[in-house]
Amino acid sequence: MHPYVETARGFAEKHAVGITVAVVAGASLLALRRWMAGGVCRSKVRLDGKTVLITGANTGIGKETALDLARRGARVILACRDLTKAHIAAVQIRKQSRNDNVVVKKLDLACLQSVRDLARDIINNEEHLDILINNAGIMMCPKWKTDEGYEMQFGVNHLGHFLLTNLLIELLKKSAPSRIVIVSSLAHEKGQIHFNDINLEEDYKPDVSYRQSKLANILFCRELAIRLKGTGVNTYCLHPGVVRTELARHLFPTSLWKNPLLLPFLLMIKNPQEGAQTSIFCAVDESLANSSGLYYSDCALKTPAPAAMDDNTAKRLWALSSSMVGLI
Repeated sequence: MHPYVETARGFAEKHAVGITVAVVAGASLLALRRWMAGGVCRSKVRLDGKTVLITGANTGIGKETALDLARRGARVILACRDLTKAHIAAVQIRKQSRNDNVVVKKLDLACLQSVRDLARDIINNEEHLDILINNAGIMMCPKWKTDEGYEMQFGVNHLGHFLLTNLLIELLKKSAPSRIVIVSSLAHEKGQIHFNDINLEEDYKPDVSYRQSKLANILFCRELAIRLKGTGVNTYCLHPGVVRTELARHLFPTSLWKNPLLLPFLLMIKNPQEGAQTSIFCAVDESLANSSGLYYSDCALKTPAPAAMDDNTAKRLWALSSSMVGLI
């Protein structure tokens, strides 16, 4: 017998327990990682001839969503605040998808005039809009304000998308069957709409603000579905999971994310491609064609918190939001 084989056999016999533990631990970690990755959109639907608009599509799950839909043949509009990053992302998406029909449009959700300008551009220059994905967001930022003086997280995560969606409604109806996908978060479960202090002037806390904005996303989706019933425009809201993206830049210092001690944890949570799966699922999956106003996570229907299913709160929020963005 070869001496190397004999040596290996001896090592294995001597360290049998340790090797067994290592193998079991490794298999368990792989299983945990796969579970953490969540659901995968299995739909093979093509989107040739379709137009998709995705907010915040220059990075993170928005970029991965754009790449997937571009690979399906769609005309993809990246609506972003940072045009430099957006153009770099567009070049990468065109190359990886082999689809040159990927364009960049300016959108600053913290400025309602920017929202109106984009909507006017889309209405004047696009023959149809088949999928609108309200993906952009900000999380746990300091006490900042939008151009109009509204609290930043509520303004960007909800009000900007509320106005954009309403301004594009007629084009979406004209393009029916069409879909509106709204990226929310599990954080909505502890959220509350502070109608008496919507900008949290009295006691601003970043987490309270974020939860309010994510609850607003689901209530908006729910009320929108009611108002669009029978038009052929369906709405979907989702939790993408815990994902390694720039969204957490205000929650943790950049240096903390580079700490090697955090590497095992970071490897366990979803990467942007995995985090984009439910957005893609809601945008294209055939099984959802007759669904509207519902909430999804890991490419499956989920039940949101009771506060997110309160129709009276949804109607009240719609009226307040309409007033704040100048729709009434």
